[in-house]
Amino acid sequence: MDIQHLVDRLEDLIDEGRHMPFSRFTVIDEERALEIIDQMRISIPEEIEKAARVLGQRDRILAQANEEAARVVSQARERSEEMVDREAMVQAAQNRAANIVEQAHQEASTVMEDADNYVLGVLSNLEGQLAKAMTVVRNGIASVNAAAPEEMAPPAPAQQLAANSYSAPAPRQMAEVSLRTADKK
Repeated sequence: MDIQHLVDRLEDLIDEGRHMPFSRFTVIDEERALEIIDQMRISIPEEIEKAARVLGQRDRILAQANEEAARVVSQARERSEEMVDREAMVQAAQNRAANIVEQAHQEASTVMEDADNYVLGVLSNLEGQLAKAMTVVRNGIASVNAAAPEEMAPPAPAQQLAANSYSAPAPRQMAEVSLRTADKK
């Protein structure tokens, strides 16, 4: 699965979450978020494997270009040796062989440059996707960490009196309630 699609799904999950009144917190379906993160973990090695295949293809193309250049040079040498008897023809064959070798080197250089540019593009794209995924994960961790201290703090005496009459559920309790509600559906 495409990492970008997974990042979009995680972002949609956060957007669909319930916003807590008078706070910047959002309650999301933890199970769905963890499922998407697991899919990301699976998808990232696939992207790396694609990049490795591209590198392998580049090496294969370079090897073929070098073999072709060697074959062309070998053919040019054979032809030039056949024409040794004629001075003018020998000179022409040598010039042609040099041109063929130069052309083969230029083609190999072009293929290598194109392959490098393609690999760079794929790796840059992968880097951007990984950076986005890491940002989403870090934001999720930060929001979970930010919610945790509020639950752990002991209530102030005035809050204890108010708590006796009415107790608002803590964010984690609300998440558990919303998860239980989602499970019933």
